[in-house]
Amino acid sequence: MKGVAITGMGIISSIGNSVEENYMSLIENKIGISRIENIRTVHADVIQVGEIKKTNEELVAELQLSENNNFSRTALIGTLAAKEAVKNAGISSINECRTGLISATSVGGMDMTETHYYDYFENPELIKYISCHDGGDVAEKIASELGLKGMVTTISTACSSAANAIMLGARLIKTGKLDRVIVGGTDALAKFTINGFKTLMILSDDYNKPFDNNRKGLNLGEAAAFLVLESDEMVQKYNKKVLAKVSGYGNANDAFHQTASSENGDGAYLAMKKAFAVSGLQPTEIDYINVHGTATPNNDLSEGRALLRIYENGKVPAFSSTKPYTGHTLAAAAAIEAVYSVLAIQHNVIYPNLNFEIPMEEFDLKPQTTLKKAPIEHVLSNSFGFGGNCSTLIFSKSK
Repeated sequence: MKGVAITGMGIISSIGNSVEENYMSLIENKIGISRIENIRTVHADVIQVGEIKKTNEELVAELQLSENNNFSRTALIGTLAAKEAVKNAGISSINECRTGLISATSVGGMDMTETHYYDYFENPELIKYISCHDGGDVAEKIASELGLKGMVTTISTACSSAANAIMLGARLIKTGKLDRVIVGGTDALAKFTINGFKTLMILSDDYNKPFDNNRKGLNLGEAAAFLVLESDEMVQKYNKKVLAKVSGYGNANDAFHQTASSENGDGAYLAMKKAFAVSGLQPTEIDYINVHGTATPNNDLSEGRALLRIYENGKVPAFSSTKPYTGHTLAAAAAIEAVYSVLAIQHNVIYPNLNFEIPMEEFDLKPQTTLKKAPIEHVLSNSFGFGGNCSTLIFSKSK
């Protein structure tokens, strides 16, 4: 099957500081949902989050940055994940071919700028953090740490951001614009997002329960993940090991509401249809669906109905949400779940949808609730964002 090769992956999340650690947590049901420790907030004892248990100081030391740096937490975890991906791909000379970086983020540097907001005029030394606020600064810092001199850009389409970064990277390779693209996303926890989602009343005070009839809402999380995409020519030239292929992608807009999806899942349905059209696959060929599955009343209803529109006979493949492990990592979510999708293909496993108890009353859909070994050739991964931006990716085993 013609596609774009994935030759490297890197990740840091609340369930692990590497690809291997994340995989072990997934198959051993080790969740990363806990009380907030790194942020001072009035909600610390009310909500639970998927927090990376490393301080900014520890991350700075790990990256060997100078004490005078102005890295946001989003940039710190993003750099760690991107470096792991490049190393995993066996890249020793990053500028030896036409290489780009497409980084996705929603939070950008606001985790840092909100911390010092009231102190800029009192302490001139803090002014350096103002320039790290915008999302583009994150990508520039990652590129700088990688030594990358090629194309660098940022995508911010809420929770579908990283899916669109992967899609754009794949398209740039398929059209011959670039030979290799590092794609993914990074978002740190911040008071702004915690308060914002609390205001929307979609945060759970307990563990999130995707597709459960008694779901209360999501747990926010922080994470970063990047994948290295390369052309077939690059794979052949350097005899690269291919982890999996990006075989399909699609993006559509629900055009329904600023923060809610339509009840019939129009955007999700169209995104999946487009992904199938690009891949040349039939829905029946999908072995596992990594659903967006945020555990909010609106998302799971909308996504479930969209799936049933794709699978008109009601025979939806095994599906699960991995957000009960990590929380919803916003712009990084699709990149996190892309790594998990590739791992599912490599190890022939379907992850459990943790915390599920009672099927939704609107339809007869039950996610996979235990770890299952099965042949996995193709994985479909959904990511839907505020503003109705819906994206679907299809990953396939390399032949």
